[in-house]
Amino acid sequence: MELNYKQFGQGSPIIILHGLFGTLDNWQTIARRLSENHTVFIIDQRNHGRSPHHAEFNYEVMAEDLRDFMQAQWVYEATIIGHSMGGKTAMQFALNYGEMVEKLIVVDIGPQKYKGGHQTIFEALLALDLPKIKNRKDAENELATRIESLPVRQFLLKNLTRNKESGQYQWKMNLPVIYENYEQILEAIESDYTYDGETLFINGGKSDYLSPKDLPNLQKFFPQATLTTIPQAGHWVHAEAPDEFFELIK
Repeated sequence: MELNYKQFGQGSPIIILHGLFGTLDNWQTIARRLSENHTVFIIDQRNHGRSPHHAEFNYEVMAEDLRDFMQAQWVYEATIIGHSMGGKTAMQFALNYGEMVEKLIVVDIGPQKYKGGHQTIFEALLALDLPKIKNRKDAENELATRIESLPVRQFLLKNLTRNKESGQYQWKMNLPVIYENYEQILEAIESDYTYDGETLFINGGKSDYLSPKDLPNLQKFFPQATLTTIPQAGHWVHAEAPDEFFELIK
């Protein structure tokens, strides 16, 4: 699978993976800052952004996608940064292909299984009658009846695009497959191996996805793991506290 990507800068490679419902565009600001000293790749994972759609959607296949991408780019070792779903992909990749990971940075997610928390979002997106949408404001108004948070609505609407031939709005992401495989995204990462390289977990102090008490569990798979909290940030650490986040990963 040929994943959609953007590339910035020169130097030792860094690859960044977005989270659920996200796209590579969510990481352009951080990527450009890192590109002063690195070659940075930001990637649309399968069924997201402008990458291909496929019925199979789990962490093993997304780890394989990343390996194939790196080989296609002649990159055989890189620092991997992943947020949320992308963090789980990064963890699975590091456990499967540790020799290809120079350093691992995981943002506000752990390897454990999580309870679902996106049902309202799925219901809102699936209820949107795209053929009747005339403009983005129509879509935003429809989502507002189910999703109270303006930043969440704006984030989700980045997935909306207009078909050049029909003029009709459609989702960039493969919404039906993401919904059908949502339980796979919540599942724990599994492996008989460990990744023994340098590993940094960063969590938001206002998020409940990860906390310092999780460190012993993280170190079962990642013995060198450290965990740092950015107190004022929620789940979207890199967007809510970009300067603090950048200094940590730099």
